[in-house]
Amino acid sequence: MENKMPEKRNAYLYAKAAPTQEQKARFESFLKQKYNEDISLEWVEDKEIRGFKLIYDTEIFNWTPEGRFAQFKDKLNEISMRYASKSQPDQMITLLKKSIEDFELEAVAEEEGKVKTVGDGIVVVEGLDSVRYGEIVVFESGVKGMVQDLRRGEIGVILFGEDDEITDGSLVRRTKKTAGIAVGDGFVGRVVDALGNPIDDKGDIAASDYRALETPAPSIIDRQPVNEPMDTGLLSIDSMFPIGRGQRELIIGDRQTGKTTVALDTILNQKGNGVICIYVAIGQKASSVAQLVGTLNKHDAMGYTIVVNASASDPAPLQYIAPYAGTALGEYFMEQGKDVLIVYDDLSKHAIAYRALSLLLERSPGREAYPGDVFYLHSRLLERSAHLSAEKGGGSLTALPIVETQAGDVSAYIPTNIISITDGQIFLESELFFSGQRPAVNVGLSVSRVGGAAQTKAMKKAAGGVRLDLAQYREMEVFTQFSSDLDDATKRQLVYGQGLMRLLRQPQSHPMKLHEQVITLVSATAHVMQDIPLESMLDFRNKLFDYFHSNAMTLCNTIDDTGLLSDDDKQTIIDEAKKFCDEYLFGMVNEDGE
Repeated sequence: MENKMPEKRNAYLYAKAAPTQEQKARFESFLKQKYNEDISLEWVEDKEIRGFKLIYDTEIFNWTPEGRFAQFKDKLNEISMRYASKSQPDQMITLLKKSIEDFELEAVAEEEGKVKTVGDGIVVVEGLDSVRYGEIVVFESGVKGMVQDLRRGEIGVILFGEDDEITDGSLVRRTKKTAGIAVGDGFVGRVVDALGNPIDDKGDIAASDYRALETPAPSIIDRQPVNEPMDTGLLSIDSMFPIGRGQRELIIGDRQTGKTTVALDTILNQKGNGVICIYVAIGQKASSVAQLVGTLNKHDAMGYTIVVNASASDPAPLQYIAPYAGTALGEYFMEQGKDVLIVYDDLSKHAIAYRALSLLLERSPGREAYPGDVFYLHSRLLERSAHLSAEKGGGSLTALPIVETQAGDVSAYIPTNIISITDGQIFLESELFFSGQRPAVNVGLSVSRVGGAAQTKAMKKAAGGVRLDLAQYREMEVFTQFSSDLDDATKRQLVYGQGLMRLLRQPQSHPMKLHEQVITLVSATAHVMQDIPLESMLDFRNKLFDYFHSNAMTLCNTIDDTGLLSDDDKQTIIDEAKKFCDEYLFGMVNEDGE
């Protein structure tokens, strides 16, 4: 059988003039050394080009002024990002000057692909054979996209901008960088989009580092137990379902049940605690986000908060990457040893955006048309929340993901997925909300898997059996619906339970301090408020706080500063509360008499 010599492949040289024999030999020698095969050079006349382009297969060696500038710019960006967070400004300038002086152009191959089809924010590109999953590519129009699908001979790209100027046959260039976001202290107090660009009309943001959107979660060795409280300022949560720094606590419920309000109050409660807060809005109305930012400004909370907004009008790819961008920002602060709170509002819309992308990329749909990797979508996001070990700086990233249910169905696909990932859930019930019980926390279905480990000793001692008392009340309430003849002990227990439920009501944007929560719980569990009418309960509580602030401020400060509650202090609270209760009831009698 005759041995056939392998066909010699061609490389193409685009230039104004034909190369000399000596130049041609040098090009072919360079190609043989790089690709380890004999390649013949073919000249293509291009009268418009300055310099030359050498193209072999899908790789391009661009020796035009534009190509050389692009290489210089990439090198400069790489140097800037490498040293920005580690050097003083004057050292940074010195490093950049030296790098510019030492810069030499290299024969670096670029890959160019061509657009095959475009539509609905998805572009199919052919020709980029060496591209990686998650890599950023740039189109001729300047729009960037991320590689999301790898197939034989072509790739699927999701766009981070409009596809109006992208047409079939448009050129696409690799950047060899994975998707990332600029990070830095300058982002605090700002509203940015999913790519880190400011959208609050306050000018550019000075970045000090650059982080990949997706990074591996901290290992078990790099973590420590969740044992420090992340107080929400909401009595119903801090007393029964405490959240710790580094925990992931799901907020779940139907629409319009106060999920965002719970997260917002938690952010407001971090004022003065040294916690950096990040609110990620996914698929929200722009007006809703503007209203939220207005509330944060009104309560002086924007000074420690970053808002990442991928609104409903933004393309699905931006909604998809928004929570990862927010987490990258949070990790920057966490690795500096700071405590960070991040709210994802909400992951239901995030999953819907990812489903839209996956269906457009022609991936096989699974349950409820979600792709098979929708669990991994959220697990790799939420696992990045952690309380780092002391060796890693001791910082923490606490996550409050929000999920919307339909008709209270927590057994749907996305809710069950996220419940299994998180360390507990706060279930907000429509029936409670519309009955005036706000926050509408369902005591039976809510849980914190961290439990008392993340509670201050004062709160643990004060809360005591509150959850058990409420469970007994709910059970008794159902039972008494079938009986009108009740004994005095049962009636007293019902009145006590109703009073507890009323005390758990809290107005929006008014988080409680630790001493206020402790005073409320100690007084309530000691049955001090047993005779206060239900309609006067909240008025009594507010005036009780004023009484303690006037007569026992030292005790209040001690509880806030130490997080401790001695037996003597507890008895003092009970005695003072009883004294005030007598005065309050006496005042009510006088008013009625008048």
